[in-house]
Amino acid sequence: MLSVLRNRTYRHLFVAQVVALAGTGLATVALGLLAYDLAGADAGSVLGTALAIKMVAYVGIAPVVAALAHRIPRRRLLVAADLARAGVALALPFVGSVWQVYLLIFVLQAASATFTPAFQSVIPDVLPEERDYTRALSLSRLAYDTETLVSPVLAAALLALVGYRWLFWGTVIGFLASAVLVVSVVLPAAVLAARSNSDPAADGTGARSVGARSLAGIRLFLSVPRLRALLALDLAVAAGGAMVIVNTVVYVREELGRPAGDVPLALGAYGGGSMLVALLLPRVLDRVADRTVMLPAAFAVAGLLAVLAVVTTAGGGAWRWPALLALWAGLGAAGSLILTPGGRLLRSAVAPADLPAAFAAQFSLTHVCWLLAYPLAGWLGATAGLPAATVALAVLALASAALAARVWRTGATAVRPAVGAVPDTVPAVGPDAAPAVVPVVVTVRPHHRQARRPVHRRPLHAPSGRALVRHHHHRHTAAP
Repeated sequence: MLSVLRNRTYRHLFVAQVVALAGTGLATVALGLLAYDLAGADAGSVLGTALAIKMVAYVGIAPVVAALAHRIPRRRLLVAADLARAGVALALPFVGSVWQVYLLIFVLQAASATFTPAFQSVIPDVLPEERDYTRALSLSRLAYDTETLVSPVLAAALLALVGYRWLFWGTVIGFLASAVLVVSVVLPAAVLAARSNSDPAADGTGARSVGARSLAGIRLFLSVPRLRALLALDLAVAAGGAMVIVNTVVYVREELGRPAGDVPLALGAYGGGSMLVALLLPRVLDRVADRTVMLPAAFAVAGLLAVLAVVTTAGGGAWRWPALLALWAGLGAAGSLILTPGGRLLRSAVAPADLPAAFAAQFSLTHVCWLLAYPLAGWLGATAGLPAATVALAVLALASAALAARVWRTGATAVRPAVGAVPDTVPAVGPDAAPAVVPVVVTVRPHHRQARRPVHRRPLHAPSGRALVRHHHHRHTAAP
């Protein structure tokens, strides 16, 4: 897996991703403490509102940025997003009211909604080989899981030495380091989609309007069967992940009566299952199709949530703690089985020119899935109880898996071309791609005796189609 780090451009981009994620993790811890300082017992509502603002920014900003991204060099766009995030982190320690937190969080998440899809669309160009790109996806999954596990530990160590506001300075350093690493490499030129004045979304110059381009990625995503299936699979991941993220502390503290120190252990089991799969998956994907891995994982999420409902309704017993750890690890593994190959699936389903718009659309639509799953896990769990919330999420995951299996047929693997492009110029890639259909052009020539006829006996024109068919049927009946 680490062989892809020999590529200097990818190595710098990967390290940029890691340090930016570490900074984000520090900011998450510091933001919780800042909210408590500002709101006291209402800190939970402040963080909940901040999370909702984050999702709104992700859903609304990413498609608009993708529509404008073709006008800005990708390296400049990535660096600008990093600098914007660093500026917000620099301002957060000095806020004095809750509304200022909300405003800065929106700017921060808007910059993240700019950076992440643009970063994802660069990697396929840096690593065009499918084998290398698969390993890059696994490394990216590992980076996210490592951030989930390491950032809280790092934050705890720093808090033992300094106040929480200093954590924001660590965030600033992470984003600035990411910008420097992006500047240090030359990114491949983006593939531009062909456009024409016949495009109904184009303006008078032939270029599509920003509004039309903002929706183009979403329309593209929803028009390709495999990508619709990917969206359904993301909803299944959100169903399992929301239960873990929202209700881990409730299960550990209230249901099982465990000490507070066991909460990070449960979250670590979830991250550990995801990391283990990310390490092993590249070799598996070298041999099997993405569909073979992803669809069973979605059904596994539904099954694990159903088992969790049984564990939740069971009576007391020490066995429930290891069962919870095993279920959390299983949910992490199943989620990684879906999320890690997702980039491969998207890359194989659209033309290269459409990758930025497709990644931005996935970024937005995936967070819509989380917006649906979070209330089910949190509000339903608080009002109707954890068993009801678990059953609801299990049904959601099962319906999503069934929908993905129905939409994603084995043969539905054709690549959608870019607007204005020749349909067969971009072959499908990946182990589940269908063989390309190569048109065969057959040239039919007149009979050689016709060619020797004197010109004055017959006008000089091509023989009729009926004559050609008659001659070839007579002379070439046995031809292959």
